[in-house]
Parts: sequence; C-alpha cells; structure tokens
Amino acid sequence: MRNLMAALLAGVVLVGAAVPSLAQEVVRVAGIDATRVVIAPPQSELARIIKTGLSTAYQDAAKDSRAYTQAQKLYFFYGARHFEPLWLQEGDNGKVSFAPSAEKIIAAFKASAAEGFRPSDYLTPELDLAAAGADPAKLAAVETAFSNAAVKYAQDIYGGRIAPTAVNSAWTITPKRINEAEMLVKLASSDDPAKIFADLEPKHAEFQRLKAALLKFDDSEAIDQVAIPDGKTLKLGMTDERVPLLRQRLGVAEPDVPETAGAAAAPDLTYGDALVAAVKAFQESLDLTADGVAGPATIAALNGGGTATKDDIIANMERWRWEPEEFGKFHVFVNLPEFRLRIMDDGKEAYTTRVVIGTTKHQTPVFSDEIEHIVVNPYWNVPASIATNEIKPHLLANPGYLAGQNMEMLSGGKVINASAIDWTSTNINKFHIRQRPGGGNALGRVKFLFPNQHDVYLHDTPSKSLFARSFRAYSHGCVRVENPMEFAGALVQHEAKISQASLEGLFGDREAWVNLDTHIPVHLSYFTLRIDEDGTIRSYGDVYGANKKLIALLNE
Repeated sequence: MRNLMAALLAGVVLVGAAVPSLAQEVVRVAGIDATRVVIAPPQSELARIIKTGLSTAYQDAAKDSRAYTQAQKLYFFYGARHFEPLWLQEGDNGKVSFAPSAEKIIAAFKASAAEGFRPSDYLTPELDLAAAGADPAKLAAVETAFSNAAVKYAQDIYGGRIAPTAVNSAWTITPKRINEAEMLVKLASSDDPAKIFADLEPKHAEFQRLKAALLKFDDSEAIDQVAIPDGKTLKLGMTDERVPLLRQRLGVAEPDVPETAGAAAAPDLTYGDALVAAVKAFQESLDLTADGVAGPATIAALNGGGTATKDDIIANMERWRWEPEEFGKFHVFVNLPEFRLRIMDDGKEAYTTRVVIGTTKHQTPVFSDEIEHIVVNPYWNVPASIATNEIKPHLLANPGYLAGQNMEMLSGGKVINASAIDWTSTNINKFHIRQRPGGGNALGRVKFLFPNQHDVYLHDTPSKSLFARSFRAYSHGCVRVENPMEFAGALVQHEAKISQASLEGLFGDREAWVNLDTHIPVHLSYFTLRIDEDGTIRSYGDVYGANKKLIALLNE
C-alpha cells in the first residue's frame, strides 16, 4: 500500500503553494492562538488503506522539505474527512460508485476533443470501477488514477501537453504549472468543475478563435493538400514541372489546348499570366510581398496554407497554452513564420512592420522578455562563432581586413593592432571584436535590447533589400526591423521624455544608450495559423519545421 499511496502523492502534490487545511483550526488557549489539528479516524477498509499510505509518505519525507509539507497538507485534508476517498462513494446497497464531482469531471474528459485533446488520455482503463469490484486495494488504485487524470487534464488545459523544449531546445518558454494539491482539493469540492477547467484556458482572443474553428471543423472537409516541391523561384514566362501542381493548388484552369494537339499533348509548363495573378492574390491574403513571384516563402505558405487541418489548429492551440497568461496592455509581438512585428496597444494594432529572422541554421528562439534599452549608433559585438568561422579566414588572407570593415579588436578593454598577430597559431576568441558605429554597421542605426540568455534583440540593418522578399529568414538569429525609427517612435509613444525625434537627434558616431522608464513586454512567438476577428484563417509556412514536429509529438 505504501507504493500505491506514494503514487497518489506523486500525482497530486509535486507542485504547490499553501492549501487551506480542513483538518486544522485556530483555537485560543490561555490567551494564545494555537492551531489544533483534527484527524478523524478511518471508518472503512478503503479509508484505512488511504490513511496508511498518506501517513507513510508523510513520515518518510525529510522534515522542512517540499515533499514533507505537501504530504502533511494532503494527510490533514484527508484526515478531516475520515480518510474517505475524494472521488468514490458507497451507496446504501454497499456498491461503490463515482461521486457526483467525479462524474462531472468524467463528462469533461469525454468532451475534451473540443480542447484538442484525446479523451482516451484521461478515460484510461485504470478508472474502471467494475474491474475494481469491492476490493479496497483496487478501489484505492482507482482513487489514485482518478486524481492523476483530473490533475493531468487541468495541467494540460493550463500549460499544454508538450514541453516547448521538446520541439526546440532553444525555446526558453517558462512552463506554466498549476498548484496540483490545491487544484485537487478545488475540483473535489466544486459543484462546477467544468468552470474551473474553463478558467484555466488561455484568454487570448486568437486561442478562443482557434477553439471555435476546431469546434466547427468537419473532417469531411479536410482534403489532402496539394504539396508543391521546392525548386527555383518562378517568374512570369518561365517553364517548370511544378506549374501544373500550382494550377491545381490555386484552382487555375489549364490553358486551352488546340483540338489538333491530340490526347497525348504535353501539359503546359509555362508560368503564365493567369497563374501569376492567382499567386498575387494568395500573397495579398497573407500580407506577403504581392509580386506574383513564386519564391521559397510563397511555396512554403502554399504548402502550409489553404484549408487548415485539424492537426494544424490543435498544434497552434497548444502553442498558445505555452504563452504567458498576459501579454501586457502595451507590448511587442513578433510572429516568426509571418516575418512580421506588431505593437499592440490595449488589444489594437498600433504599428506593424516586416522583419527578417534567423536562418534555419541560426534560428531565432521563441521566448518572452521586456525591452529595457534603445541603443542609438550601436557597436556590433561580433559573436565568437562569427569571429571563428567568418572573420578569422579573412584575417588569414588579409591582415588589414578589420580596418576595411570599420571593425576593431580589443584585448583587456584596449584596442590592439590585429594585423600584427600571427593568426595561423592564435585563437581569435582570446580577443573581442566589434564594429564601430556607422552607416555600414551590421546593426544599422539603432537596436532594441531585452537582455536575455540568447543575446538576441531587435535592430536596424543596412541590408534593406531583404525586406522586399517574401521569405525573410536570413539573419544569425536576431530580428531585423524594416522601419526601425518608425518602430522606435511607436514604441516610445507612452514615454514622457523620449520620442522618435529625440532618438534621431542622437545620430552620430558615438554609441548612446537610452533607458526606458517603463519596460515593454516583447514576445517572440511561432504561430503558423492566425485567425482574424471575422474568422478568416491565415496560414503561414512552417519556416523552422516546428509545427510539423509538434504535430508528431501530439499524435504519439
């Protein structure tokens, strides 16, 4: 029985703040407040098994440890109720059944497909009361299994089923955790556990829209999407074997074939006007560059777009469960697959612009933080990997390379002459390399800092041409902003002493740090589906393959 109840404890009290104990009451003795613990004796064999298991776990835990505190709370809670189970009840005929609160939770399990879950994950064979019969040990096992299932369901609703790091180890999203012991007691004493579960859901409008879309989803409408293979960028007049697939995907009619051509006529492989127009319309629907050119981003969007699958909806719902409960009334939201940044002010879009994100090799991580500083005329501090892989080969070929790039090398905080060093036998990472402020600086005129473990931030760039492309994953991991000073002006609109004009007034050759009075939340996120207020679903390419990987994990 010890292992049985230890399993109960493991399932329900690993996380928690204080839970008000029904087995404790404050009494006044000789003018002093004291806590009296009331432990009611068990009155059935099942209750005795529960008490033994809880008592053993309580006594075996190291004093002052979390395990001890949680075991004590659970022991007190059950002790106030004669150690009777939370989820089982005995009828006048002696037959054991689920308590009304348990039946309501079972109803929630049965309806969990509406949350994007599998009912079978919660309605497991371990909840089979008929199989337990009248055996107290087996009934105690059902009690344990039900507690585990109830807490698991609550946790899945609140924080998701999959750990973000299982999708990408660089996604440093702090998992949201419920207080499991508190949740167990709350559910057991509630007349409406469905409301408790509903209160755990993300309140973000787009999560609710995804859930509504899932409820309306008809499996019969989901057809196999035509997949377009990767290949060369297609422009008007080019020929390509993928053209017929593009026509099929976009519903563009085949060109008329002369009757004299015969049944064996070869398909028309020309990327013509009608197909270009259809591609433009598709690009406009996703706010991509509407140039009619079928490049990597458009092909990726076509393969991820169209009719969203149920798996796509569920995977995006899962990622919303990973997000913070509150984004902040005024915040920055960067959706990586969309290559776009937005400033949101009280639920409304205050500003938006295009961004360039990290390549698939140097992926921009997903996490939340706060913008604290704006740096005008920034130095670019060259990362060690770039110094080793890109700069050192140039120095070996040309000792004066750094000067030509407006860069300098420092040792002990002092600038040194890099051309005087023998780079064939010297580790370049013994030194610090930085690029001086200026028009050609890799960070442009301004950067926006939110100190983080990834050393990732938002910044300007001299490579403006990349913003005209639909596919914009070209950086080493930081996020490049198309219109950085416009963004800066929108970002500081609530700052009393800072404006776009005051920031531009700092332009020059000296680095200047501007500290924000109010830190601004910034969220780097990964959503391949966005749903407008009118229910329109916008689908974006799975640029890092994270959506596909999450779907696989959810379906295991």
